[in-house]
Amino acid sequence: MELFSLKGKVAIVTGACGLIGKHHCQALAEAGAAVVVTDVSEKAVKSFMKELGKNHLGLDMDVTDTQSVKKNRDLILKKFGHIDILVNNAAINDMFENPSLAAEQSMFENYPLEMWQKSLDVNVTGVFLCSQILGAPMAERGKGSIINVASTYGIVAPDQSIYIDEKGRQTFYKSASYPVTKGAIINFTRFLASYWGHRGVRVNTLSPGGVENSQQDFFIKNYSRKTLLGRMATPTDYKGALIFLASDASSYMTGANLVVDGGWTAI
Repeated sequence: MELFSLKGKVAIVTGACGLIGKHHCQALAEAGAAVVVTDVSEKAVKSFMKELGKNHLGLDMDVTDTQSVKKNRDLILKKFGHIDILVNNAAINDMFENPSLAAEQSMFENYPLEMWQKSLDVNVTGVFLCSQILGAPMAERGKGSIINVASTYGIVAPDQSIYIDEKGRQTFYKSASYPVTKGAIINFTRFLASYWGHRGVRVNTLSPGGVENSQQDFFIKNYSRKTLLGRMATPTDYKGALIFLASDASSYMTGANLVVDGGWTAI
């Protein structure tokens, strides 16, 4: 079991205060790592740090802002002296304020350019900047693990039918921006694994499936029907996969995409 131990390791999680991000942090802490909780919301970071406990660090960080990431890199290195693990978890998943207009606004024909651009900025540029700025100290030190969080929709196209309710109404369309950005992350992983492999930095993708989180019943049923396990994920279903990728248990694994989706993409 020592292969899975993260004792003495420093792990950074971006977008750490989201549903899955919190569980990423908890998993890393449980495995023994000192966790650097980062999120764009300072209030959310402070609140979550009360749950996570001592020996960890909470920082507000905008992954799209070079100076914000550099400032936090310096703070992390000053406190801990090194960086061992980076989990690029921060991402935007489209939300529409008015549910009654969501179907119309999310249609490809109507999808706003500003929403497309914002997704690219956070989901792709944010991963690029954090990997460049926070990953470089790993390369200089000659070891480290970067985990880029993608999605099943980075592998296959969205199934728009799962958003059709019991009355046959299309309640929402999954936009082009999410699968495009998540697909880009999978290939960025391959690029970075190739680029830094000789420097001892492993880079892998974790592609999760959908997490049940108080969605409407029809959606949960539609989604679950498409998985081989017959259910959506729980927020804790990715903890084991994350620790595997972060630890020496995956020491000969790089450039790979670990798909944890209940069998969604298997058929």
